[in-house]
Amino acid sequence: MAELIWSERAITDIEDVYDYIAHDSLTYAKYQAEHIIQSVERLREFPESGRHLPEFPYLPHREVISGNYRVIYRYDTDSKEIRIITVAHGSRLLSENYLTENN
Repeated sequence: MAELIWSERAITDIEDVYDYIAHDSLTYAKYQAEHIIQSVERLREFPESGRHLPEFPYLPHREVISGNYRVIYRYDTDSKEIRIITVAHGSRLLSENYLTENN
């Protein structure tokens, strides 16, 4: 079973989603944040089940779609680690440098 590791950016992204939605509905904000987190749990058993990023098919990154959000991750087959890089709204245009963990 693979280990899920959330980057600082991904955690901040989830918090930002929650804060934005909470302006209108605390209940829906909680639901959406929990739904995003739960959507990646299947990766523990099936780490390569996410699709490759359509914009960057040559990169090792994959994504899981959760509602309007894209959960972008990388799977290291040697260490069996799944690193969640970021959570982005589906309408957001991604750039390759945004996918590095140091941003």
